[in-house]
Amino acid sequence: MSTVSYYSPEGLKKLKDELNQLRDVERPKASQAIADARDKGDLSENAEYDAAKEAQGHLEMKIAKMEELLANARVIDETQLDTSRVLVLSTVRLKNRQNGQELTYTLVAESEADLKSGKISVTSPIGKGLLGKKAGETAEIKVPNGTLKFDILEISR
Repeated sequence: MSTVSYYSPEGLKKLKDELNQLRDVERPKASQAIADARDKGDLSENAEYDAAKEAQGHLEMKIAKMEELLANARVIDETQLDTSRVLVLSTVRLKNRQNGQELTYTLVAESEADLKSGKISVTSPIGKGLLGKKAGETAEIKVPNGTLKFDILEISR
């Protein structure tokens, strides 16, 4: 069962570029490695051949997953985002109730998540806990360490 994933235009381009790299560069390398190993003699005792075939299988599986992801990908027009509620691609300024620290996160698709740049996945516990909330509300989010409480200070694009 496929699920739709939402991406920014940059995130979708990055996904397409990665898929093209796998198809156009990595796939021919894997085929060449199999051909080179095949040329070394008896295939029944050729560990190099077995390893090359296994690597090719993993590569093909990764390509198939990425193709499915792209087939179900949708680009979000950031100019049309409603900033009254937290949605995918919303930037949310939060205040942690326990320590008073202010944080700013942008909710993105799982493949675009990068905590260092403030991008968290909508499928993460915090991302799920923020979706649909309004500015001024408090989000209580269950995480492995317990429950975090965040005041939602501001929602923007």
